[in-house]
Amino acid sequence: MNAIKVSFLFWLLLLVAFSLRAQEQHNYDESKVPDFTLPPLLQNSSGSPVKTTRQWERIRRPEILSLYKKYVYGHSPESTGQMVFQTINVSSKALENKAIQKEVKVLFIGDKDTVDMNILIYLPKSVAKPVPVFLGMNFYGNHTIHRDAEITLHEKWVNNSQRLGISNHKVGETSRGIRANRWPVERILERGYGLATIYYGDLFPDHAEGADDGVQRLYGKQHIADSTGWGAIATWAWGLSRAMDYFESDDNIDPARVIVMGHSRLGKTALWAGAQDQRFAAVISNNSGCGGAALFRRKFGETVAIINSNFPHWFCKNFHRFNGMEEKLPIDQHMLISLVAPRPVYVASAVEDRWADPKGEFLSAFYASEVYGLYKQEGIKNAVMPPLNKPIAASRIGYHIRSGRHDVKVFDWESYMDFADLHVR
Repeated sequence: MNAIKVSFLFWLLLLVAFSLRAQEQHNYDESKVPDFTLPPLLQNSSGSPVKTTRQWERIRRPEILSLYKKYVYGHSPESTGQMVFQTINVSSKALENKAIQKEVKVLFIGDKDTVDMNILIYLPKSVAKPVPVFLGMNFYGNHTIHRDAEITLHEKWVNNSQRLGISNHKVGETSRGIRANRWPVERILERGYGLATIYYGDLFPDHAEGADDGVQRLYGKQHIADSTGWGAIATWAWGLSRAMDYFESDDNIDPARVIVMGHSRLGKTALWAGAQDQRFAAVISNNSGCGGAALFRRKFGETVAIINSNFPHWFCKNFHRFNGMEEKLPIDQHMLISLVAPRPVYVASAVEDRWADPKGEFLSAFYASEVYGLYKQEGIKNAVMPPLNKPIAASRIGYHIRSGRHDVKVFDWESYMDFADLHVR
């Protein structure tokens, strides 16, 4: 074994040891949650109170956005550069003649290179056009959300999953439909909504060196290396906004009724996309946890130190400065949810998903209600979590905690569509 291999193995073992040590330091005991004070929502950096929506929109909201870009997610490029939409497949008789299926390739063209992002779209045939659409990213490829043989198989790098039978970072025909349980396509169509999805690895393969193989490489090394340069979550969120750019050109999709939804790390992504891009009509966070809906300062379940050690590429480099020092952050996640106001936002938890801190997710939604009050809209009325499997849906901020684990269930989807029926349709 040569010196290079020995060195590599040493650092790999060191990283694994550090990650395991960080995992051991997590807290699941409410009595050990530290006392904390949240940064104020309705107070400018100058100390002046925010009393009107005008003050919120012109002063405080931009301040909070800037803080998130500087300390958590990083800055995305202001210019999208050259972008081309190519329709590569259309079927008007998909899913036993119940749907229109379309695949659109979005080409991001740099000076010397091109990166593509592929959008899979299902629209109900029986609903008048243009239709409202749920937009969400998936973890293993568009073909994994349904067994439909017409979906193009994109053989790109994916994370290995022993449970799903994926090894060597490759997928094939055997992986078609392996995530269909999380995407009830026929039911979504039956409820009158379209569905659009994107494989998140098209934009940033989910590993520490993914920037070299994704869309970031079109924007130069310096933009990535900077302490406030965009991390993977900001890159995925940027991609969701590029999908919105396409929807504005498609006569069958109503761009004023696009609901962005995400699970886990992609729930973090959906929240950040919706916070920045006000074209999204509503935002849904499913089990998004640390860096998503959960309050940092509770230090319950996954913490800033743990998430940065396990996934150093998700956030900007500045975020690592707050490992173990969440109380020093100038923001907390109730502020992220508040950036969606006055648009509808839904936060969902699972009772067995303690890693994502369900109580912290709920409290973020509760404390964000203060901003919705500026718009004379009802948020969550009190800090008492609702009973299991009993959604809060009538208010502009929705919430539920369901039975079960870290996952996306049909119960979740039915709750989201009920919420969308009230606030979007």
